[in-house]
Amino acid sequence: MRSELVYSAGIRIPNRFLLTTLTIKAVQSLHITSTRTEDTANRVFADVASGRFTDVKMPAVVIQPSMDPLLIAPAA
Repeated sequence: MRSELVYSAGIRIPNRFLLTTLTIKAVQSLHITSTRTEDTANRVFADVASGRFTDVKMPAVVIQPSMDPLLIAPAA
């Protein structure tokens, strides 16, 4: 059942947004037109749960410079 596969994959990659992005990219690259997309997604979730795609790392966080306060002139 897919919910068990998603849960197992979520244990390996706890960030759900990273898990979703990884899964979508893997399904897009592994999908064969003659097969069902659901089967490809299930296979990807099983592979993630077994540790196949878990070497994905989060990108470095870049701290944005602070913006100067906006100066709003009163209406004349």
